[in-house]
Amino acid sequence: MRDLPFPVRDANAGGSADDLGNLPEWDLTDLYTSEDAKELSRDLDWLEQECASFAADYEGKLAELDAAGLLTCVHRNEKINAIAGRIMSFAGLRYYQLTTDADRAKFLSDMQEKITVFTTPLVFFTLEINRIDDEVLKSHFDANVDLARYEPVFRRIRAMKPYQLSDELEKFLHDLGVVGDAWERLFDETIAGLTFTVDGEELNIEGTLNLLTEQDRTKRESAARELAEVFQHNIKTFARVHNTQAKEKEIVDRWRKMPTAQTGRHLSNDVEPEVVEALREAVVAAYPKLSHRYYELKRKWLGLDVMQVWDRNAPLPMEDTRIVGWNEAEKTVMDAYDAFDPRMGEIAAPFFSKGWIDAAVKPGKAPGAFAHPTVTDVHPYVMLNYLGKPRDVMTLAHELGHGVHQVLAADQGEMLSSTPLTLAETASVFGEMLTFRKMLDQAETPQQRKVLLAGKVEDMINTVVRQIAFYDFECKLHAARREGELTPDDINALWMSVQAESPGPAFEFMDGYETFWAYIPHFVHSPFYVYAYAFGDGLVNALYSVYESGAEGFEDKYFEMLRAGGSKHHKELLAPFGLDASDPEFWGKGLSMISGFIDELEAMER
Repeated sequence: MRDLPFPVRDANAGGSADDLGNLPEWDLTDLYTSEDAKELSRDLDWLEQECASFAADYEGKLAELDAAGLLTCVHRNEKINAIAGRIMSFAGLRYYQLTTDADRAKFLSDMQEKITVFTTPLVFFTLEINRIDDEVLKSHFDANVDLARYEPVFRRIRAMKPYQLSDELEKFLHDLGVVGDAWERLFDETIAGLTFTVDGEELNIEGTLNLLTEQDRTKRESAARELAEVFQHNIKTFARVHNTQAKEKEIVDRWRKMPTAQTGRHLSNDVEPEVVEALREAVVAAYPKLSHRYYELKRKWLGLDVMQVWDRNAPLPMEDTRIVGWNEAEKTVMDAYDAFDPRMGEIAAPFFSKGWIDAAVKPGKAPGAFAHPTVTDVHPYVMLNYLGKPRDVMTLAHELGHGVHQVLAADQGEMLSSTPLTLAETASVFGEMLTFRKMLDQAETPQQRKVLLAGKVEDMINTVVRQIAFYDFECKLHAARREGELTPDDINALWMSVQAESPGPAFEFMDGYETFWAYIPHFVHSPFYVYAYAFGDGLVNALYSVYESGAEGFEDKYFEMLRAGGSKHHKELLAPFGLDASDPEFWGKGLSMISGFIDELEAMER
């Protein structure tokens, strides 16, 4: 069953509904017509019975199955995932539309509890797959071509084989997971409960962080100082959460005999540690020619002797405040997609016409943006909080790229369609790049071109440089925690040791910035998740350089890559383009695109 997505892009103040035009809303009836639908009751009943039957039929018996029997087992497991995923997609998407509605929250919680209870007997499935002898499994694949199609799924499951514990311990850890979840909920509830007072106005954390993008520098400074003060007031709680989560991970990793704290994330991402390290080294080595160079330009544009942390995401003085209506945004993105290949436009078009996008900002609606694939026999849904800023157009292009990818990969089926995090950003970042290039070509003045280039560079630096700095912080945090309890000051020092390096000498850091690690949810919810953002951006930049070179048949190869979903390793997916992420030169190609944009910005100044 796929996880429901977490919104990752903040919504900022923008145009009114009248300025924006007719914004689309979701039609969820392709999943279920309502929470009382007889089809939903039928699926819940089926799921309960099928999970029990599946366990009765197969527990303790997987190693005895022949190839045809194992294929039947896989198909049954896939159907369970599809029905559970459909139910949770409906409950989750309905909740995101109105998170303040108690009935929707209760419905989501009830569905989660039911499905957890129904599927708990299935814990044996992956454990027993890992006990099948390698030669037996290979002979099954040789004997049955339909089963062999699932070899990538088995390979990823069996990558955990060296780290698997006894069945009893695995079930114990499964049950104990609720304890870790409780610490995550403590973090979430603490963050959600924080209040900040800026210039007499009381705000939540999102509203306060959004002030860091205000044109008024005094307002940005007030927001930054208030964030620091409130974080410091709660720093013991955040330090306790991080200490506990890191220690729990250390214990589990030690019992599993995982060689590093990062190993589990690399396995789930289906990526080799040396590839991630090559990415990290390339980005860190490029700090001077990327972030250091860009922020020196921005310092001059802002007319400052030195930049402060509240200037990092400040708008440029010459930035256009024009509101982009929804129809114009749709046309801009669709024109870019069509210009690349009409097939991409055809796949994207139904999102706008069939209720697959929910775009308006509404009271109680979840913040940010995401594309959720639901299940492979329905279609994805895209959520935005569209306010008419040029960056919102880029967000539409990004999420629509995810949607196109998910549609194309759906033919792989439930177990093979989902891509690892490192590859999941490919189509979204590529779609964003297509749209950015289209907007850049349409820029009417050098000033418009400068603002577009600067905005793209900032996005790329936030995605690549900032996320690798986050990764370095996590590596240091988990290594230090293995030596003993960390005080808040210890964690602050680790944070500053990497954050002070990545932006460069154009910056000073106010007293209090050392606590800004406290609010970042990925550190608590998904340790070492953050490098996937940099991986995806670097991969697409390298891919786009191949496209720009006029490589023959690029479009067909691109569509085949997206259709593959999670059925191929990154090495197989990139080979048709002459790219290899394990090649030390690979990441340099991606980073050179960012550097090239900065070259152009510097040339404009001359």
